[in-house]
Amino acid sequence: MKKLTKVLIGAAVASAMSFGVQAGAAEITLTAAHTLNETHPTHLAFVEMADLIKKNSNGRIEMQIFPNAQMGSAAETLEMCLNGDVSIINCGSPQLGTYAEEYHTFGLPFLFKDKAEYYKVMDSKKMQDFFLSTADKGFVTLTYLTSGQRSFYTPHKAIRSPADIKGLKIRVQNMKSQIDMVKAMGGTPIAMAYGEVYTALQTGVIDGTENNELSLTEANHGEICKVYSEDQHAMIPDTIVMSGKVWKELSDADKKIVLDAAITAREHHKVAWDKAVAESMEKAKTKMGVQFVTDVDKGAFVKATEGLRQDYAEQYPGVKSMLKLIDELKAE
Repeated sequence: MKKLTKVLIGAAVASAMSFGVQAGAAEITLTAAHTLNETHPTHLAFVEMADLIKKNSNGRIEMQIFPNAQMGSAAETLEMCLNGDVSIINCGSPQLGTYAEEYHTFGLPFLFKDKAEYYKVMDSKKMQDFFLSTADKGFVTLTYLTSGQRSFYTPHKAIRSPADIKGLKIRVQNMKSQIDMVKAMGGTPIAMAYGEVYTALQTGVIDGTENNELSLTEANHGEICKVYSEDQHAMIPDTIVMSGKVWKELSDADKKIVLDAAITAREHHKVAWDKAVAESMEKAKTKMGVQFVTDVDKGAFVKATEGLRQDYAEQYPGVKSMLKLIDELKAE
């Protein structure tokens, strides 16, 4: 039944992405899909983006949002986006590395020293130019969205150094960089979809996972995991991605409307993200009994993973060029 539903939704999406439909309706309908719930800051950013697009196009362009993995997992919606069956999606930036290898860079650990440096690089015009350069590869990135700092969390064990992660089965996103990172730290990476993590933690299929603080409350992982160790190993930007096929069909004026809406939503998302993280941490502490461990030996984690940057630069010319760009932007 689920497969049939997806087929029917896909057919509806394909017919919805149309230009010049019946009088009184929007001339252009953009379909947007993501896997998060309606209270998540990313969904709220999508809502703001949709409102701005409708307003600034005088109703000519409508963006319809399908949250909660209604159209499938992040991997499934990315495939649909590349095929032009979905107009806009949210996904982790390293997931795009299969199609543009520069994106592998963003999954590397300890890429940015702090949030200020991260925003300086990611908000730059040179980065935006790169984001829009991949239409011929099936997609463009309209903008990034912050997804905070990622750390390890487990039901009972604090992760203060790589020695504490040795031998543990740790869920990671299905990204090569994340798999390689956990291996370098001595753990056993288990790639799985976000929606499967709760049950995997509950049944012991995995010993722990890694993510930002929102996952404790948004996905209720704090019901099982009572120790959140703030090693802050990665700041992986999410992306608002548009199908290259759909992007090319838009006029220059409409491209600007969509792009401006995405960037405005990004800036508001930053504020909403910080607020949501603070609220999530408070709820996790007071209502879920989660302990936040801050005495983490970050230097040991950095040392354990320091070879990954060089390995990736040697393996992927695109990573080498992106690392050079990031270093240049840091120095400006």
